[in-house]
Amino acid sequence: MAGAASAYLARLARFGFRTDQGLADARTWREGAGLLAVLLAVLTAIWLLLEPNAHRQLAPDSSLFDWATFLTFVYLLFYTFALLFIGVSLYNLSAKRLRARNLPTGLAGLVPLAALFSGAAHWLQPRVDEYLSYWYVAGIDALLVAALVWTVLELGFRAPLDIGAP
Repeated sequence: MAGAASAYLARLARFGFRTDQGLADARTWREGAGLLAVLLAVLTAIWLLLEPNAHRQLAPDSSLFDWATFLTFVYLLFYTFALLFIGVSLYNLSAKRLRARNLPTGLAGLVPLAALFSGAAHWLQPRVDEYLSYWYVAGIDALLVAALVWTVLELGFRAPLDIGAP
């Protein structure tokens, strides 16, 4: 049973994420987006556990090199590449579904782009809080949520307009 599940996931990942060419039905999009969401959740949970190690003060009684901090930043490098890969994979999968729905494929980049803007705003705001109100960050987050809801409803649950999707 485990072999069949891993073979199914491998087929799904190979089909949905390699390129933006082709078509995808709603079920395939939901399964692929769900797989990406689970992967993102697991990687983010690991980062949230490791993130306190990234804040370290050099004091006279501390050592210059700390393995926990070093490994935290190695994981951060891996996590960053994984986030970019997940964004590209979501774009490819969404472009296939948008093409099957006869909609512009450029809309596939809406969620990854909004997520990158949201992450950048959350990173920047604490550093320049006297110039950038938190309401700007909340507004960008609201745009991300709106893009995410529209994408899930349109690509994952919308009634068939499918044109020859497998």
